[in-house]
Amino acid sequence: MVRWDCDGGVLLVGCLILSVLELCSSGITSAYVRNDDLSLDMPIDSDVFRVPPGYNAPQQVHITQGDHEGKGVIVSWVTPDEPGSSTVLYWAENSQLKSRADGFIRTYKYVNYTSGYIHHCTINNLEFDTKYYYEVGIGNTTRQFWFRTPPSVGPDVPYTFGLIGDLGQTHDSNRTLTHYELNPTKGQMVLFVGDLSYADDYPLHDNNRWDTWGRFIERNAAYQPWVWTAGNHEIDYAPELGETTPFKPYTNRYHVPYEASDSTSPFWYSIKRASAYIIVMSSYTAFGKYTPQYKWLVKELPRVNRTETPWLIVFMHCPLYSSYVHHYMEGETMRVIYEQWFVEYKVDVVFAGHVHAYERSERFSNIAYNVVNGLCTPISDQSAPVYITIGDGGNLEGLVTNMTEPQPSYSAYREASFGHGILDIKNRTHAYFGWHRNQDGYAVEADSVWLANRYWYPSETSSVAAI
Repeated sequence: MVRWDCDGGVLLVGCLILSVLELCSSGITSAYVRNDDLSLDMPIDSDVFRVPPGYNAPQQVHITQGDHEGKGVIVSWVTPDEPGSSTVLYWAENSQLKSRADGFIRTYKYVNYTSGYIHHCTINNLEFDTKYYYEVGIGNTTRQFWFRTPPSVGPDVPYTFGLIGDLGQTHDSNRTLTHYELNPTKGQMVLFVGDLSYADDYPLHDNNRWDTWGRFIERNAAYQPWVWTAGNHEIDYAPELGETTPFKPYTNRYHVPYEASDSTSPFWYSIKRASAYIIVMSSYTAFGKYTPQYKWLVKELPRVNRTETPWLIVFMHCPLYSSYVHHYMEGETMRVIYEQWFVEYKVDVVFAGHVHAYERSERFSNIAYNVVNGLCTPISDQSAPVYITIGDGGNLEGLVTNMTEPQPSYSAYREASFGHGILDIKNRTHAYFGWHRNQDGYAVEADSVWLANRYWYPSETSSVAAI
């Protein structure tokens, strides 16, 4: 049992209180033996890719947050045959009054592929913590969905995030999404850490596989917002095919509210959600000193009000720390530039993907290292974030199983299995993170940890499974 006592500011936990030293004395490399057979993409005629019935019926419906505070929603969908209508009708539960919002249409061509009509419509000024229904399409092909807006922003507002990365569209991908949907701890929003469809693994970057992927995730993404960061498989830069505009399919299909946080690019931006402040960063656009992303983050971090949104979450695609052999140290350049800021501003957790496995770190940093001083071993640092790699969605490239040995002291737990994560924020001081591998029962956590907020609960001399 966990509850927040607002008068005393104390977290009461009905379980054994353990010291940090006892919990973090050594890292764990899981001995779990999984099936290493490479999972292929599901056939194009699979049920999960089914085209909705009716001429020009809306498909690939998905939503994301549409403003900075959480009172807006962006609804996106595709009509395959003709433009149709970009209007969304919406109404609150138990209300007969329907409102409308008008969107816009995008199309693009990629090699020999021409997209359908991609609609993006932003609904603004919704009420917090309210269930809304919405309709897209016209005539006999109208389709209806629903979503719930978050509670109003505040320091002790509980909220639950799902974490998925490197998903693809294999049979394992389907297991991951199903496992997430059936998790009894219900996620209310998905933080997606990049690498969506893996269409670029096909000849000519077959963009039909962007369409199948959009239909695949609709069953969840039409009902709860997914927040995106772009991975390397979204770049789609192929000059040998005549395609010299990076991220063309991704940016046309996935619209985000970047301007609401004074960003100049959809690849980096921020949102508030309940008690969390979420910063999306881009591993595959320029991030060096004086670049637009760098300049934006310089201004963005000091703006975070931890008395309003105590939980500061950053996510990107390429991990800054990973003890797996594949993609080893690919995030080092970004780490050298930004790690000192993450420590200074007491970021609570950094999520990433890219490495097709799971890993959770201790709190540590390597900000003292300057190449010439020899201080190249990461050390314990209670102002540093926890780094979690969760690039284990199930894509057709398979798992990464080779790990560096011995396991580094900063690595708390690592396992090469497919799965998803749940970050369950309880209040301003504590959150609970659990990682669920696909092979287990829906309520089973293969790894879990209590996280103590870096701003409100910086001391960890005695905490409940906190790191």
